[in-house]
Amino acid sequence: MGKSSRAKNRPQHTGTDEAGAVGPRQPCPCGSGKRYKACHGSAGGAADVYVARPFEGLAGECDLIALRELVPAATASLTVTGAEDRVVKLCTLLPMAAPAMSRESGEVWLGLQVQHAFGDPSRDLAAVLELALASEPDIIGLTDAPGPGPRLQDLVTNTSLDVTVHEGFEFWTSDLLVTDGLEDALAQANEAASPTARLTSVEAAYWTNVGPKEHLRWVMPEPEGELLDALARLHVDGSDVIVPDARLVGMFRAHGLLVPVWDLPVGTGAEVLEEPAAAFKTALDQALADSSDLTTEQRSARSGLANRQVTIR
Repeated sequence: MGKSSRAKNRPQHTGTDEAGAVGPRQPCPCGSGKRYKACHGSAGGAADVYVARPFEGLAGECDLIALRELVPAATASLTVTGAEDRVVKLCTLLPMAAPAMSRESGEVWLGLQVQHAFGDPSRDLAAVLELALASEPDIIGLTDAPGPGPRLQDLVTNTSLDVTVHEGFEFWTSDLLVTDGLEDALAQANEAASPTARLTSVEAAYWTNVGPKEHLRWVMPEPEGELLDALARLHVDGSDVIVPDARLVGMFRAHGLLVPVWDLPVGTGAEVLEEPAAAFKTALDQALADSSDLTTEQRSARSGLANRQVTIR
């Protein structure tokens, strides 16, 4: 057999070696656009160590991930060590996608939906936050790797994360006189924002309407292997439907956690999901507590769920 034939028939590794691992040919999770093997998966290929679960230990970790990856317009207040007298607002997105803003009012706003690509979003965000707290009113950015320094876990003392989901980005102008240019930017941002609501009966579950479809996207904190086992048990029992005609279509990974995604019938809305979501959470907790071996049917369902990756947006 010739060399080209051997190469053609050799198994290609494109998946993961273990739960949550990144395959060498997959895009690097740092957002650089390179393959993992050429970035944080290489020996010295990237200057900063990739952190698979950067927000672990922070209050509201799951909601924080949702705000960074899923929710168009939302805010939450932060309490920061050494700046307890300052208003610090965590925002999904800031004007011009700014990493942070020191406002004329004295408030500091920290933008989540910024990709610094330095390997540890928690350290990147902490570096920007410290710069903003020490700056005169201005837009604050991070052009170089932050190097050794605190992470958000070292600065933020919140015991919970009280999230407010907004219909649009009018909060940008809460303390400003709206100019023509800012009004245009605001209108453009609002146009791109899909209607979204956070469920109140469970943690970090968000309904969204993306036009032709409605989804429920739910960031879950459980270890991936255990969560897949539990979801497989519920799927075989037909207990993963949430509401009639809804369907668990797959999941994606975000900052070390799994995010199951359900397609919902158009017109469902968020309010009717509250009780079914709470009931599903109870069933999920029971399935998570089941330590028995999976049946053949459940193992097949688990494999199907693990391979059913969906895009974030």
